[in-house]
Amino acid sequence: MARLLVTGGAGFIGANFVHYWSRRHPDDRLVVLDALTYAGVRESLPELGDERLRFVAGDVRDQAGVEGLLRAERLDTVVHFAAESHVDRSIAGPRHVVDVNVLGTLSLLEAARRVWIEDGPVAHRFHHVSTDEVYGSLGPEDPPFTEATPYAPNSPYAASKAAADHLVRAYHETYGLAVTISNCSNNYGPYHFPEKLIPLFIVNLLEGRDLPLYGEGVNVRDWLHVEDHCRGIERVLAAGRSGRVYNIGTRNERSNLEVVEQLCLAVDAAFERDGGLASRFPEAPPARGERCGARIRFVRDRPGHDLRYAIDPTRLETELGFAPRVEFAAGLEDTLRWYLDHEDWWRRILERGSYREWIRRHYGEAGDAP
Repeated sequence: MARLLVTGGAGFIGANFVHYWSRRHPDDRLVVLDALTYAGVRESLPELGDERLRFVAGDVRDQAGVEGLLRAERLDTVVHFAAESHVDRSIAGPRHVVDVNVLGTLSLLEAARRVWIEDGPVAHRFHHVSTDEVYGSLGPEDPPFTEATPYAPNSPYAASKAAADHLVRAYHETYGLAVTISNCSNNYGPYHFPEKLIPLFIVNLLEGRDLPLYGEGVNVRDWLHVEDHCRGIERVLAAGRSGRVYNIGTRNERSNLEVVEQLCLAVDAAFERDGGLASRFPEAPPARGERCGARIRFVRDRPGHDLRYAIDPTRLETELGFAPRVEFAAGLEDTLRWYLDHEDWWRRILERGSYREWIRRHYGEAGDAP
């Protein structure tokens, strides 16, 4: 039986991890620590009962509080998702992003060192969830990122995650903390906060808004279904070597325009199959006799927009036997279906004043605020 602290567990990937882990490991104890800032949604977590899941509203920068949790709950594993993860927000306010992502990780590492090493020794694992953005940008013909690719972050967000990665490695080398790091590609799936590409555009279409696509939509990303990401982390926790980095990806490169066009076709098809959707979402293009693709609008590109990310997951595949299971078209259909079936979830988010103000300020020029 493992006893896990999941930081940022009310966020998109963290909440999916809690759902996945609770199904796969029903005897384990889960403690979720989340500050419930703008992207933390308490309702995203499963109802498992106090014996299996405890939720704590708190900040990863509170080192004393984390130490108290590790001791009181006798936790032996940290899975660290908590981060400010939106590139555009990091451009608008880099100091806060660095504070949370770098100093928050430092506080967690210090708490783990004191409880697991100084008070211990205790068998433990500190797993840090990072991003492919730390590697910078690839040209069209460049080989995918490997774990040996030099770091070259191009945004404040990516730089903050790179700094956190280095701190995690340093605590392994200096103090002997048992750590692993995973760098993942772009995730998609249920419970995704509607400011990122796929959930934002689903909501915009259902609300009859335009789809503001940066530049010409040529930026390429490697898309990873969030459940495959959770499956990869599970393999790293089970068999990953301490001090080792593992890249999690699916070799599924697609341009942003290709993703949006495929999403538009999926929404069109969903309305054709289900006549009731037109009454539920009367402003959606298919409800008005329009094709969703007509709502794509190209807008001014953001500063430092990386051209291409691509992950080489060979190490994870060969060392740990990882294999993704979700094909992109099926995963996108399932994601759309989840948003259609969970309208109450995303409408509560749209009603938040802070969310509406940020969307209006950020995308206002395209007139697409939900």
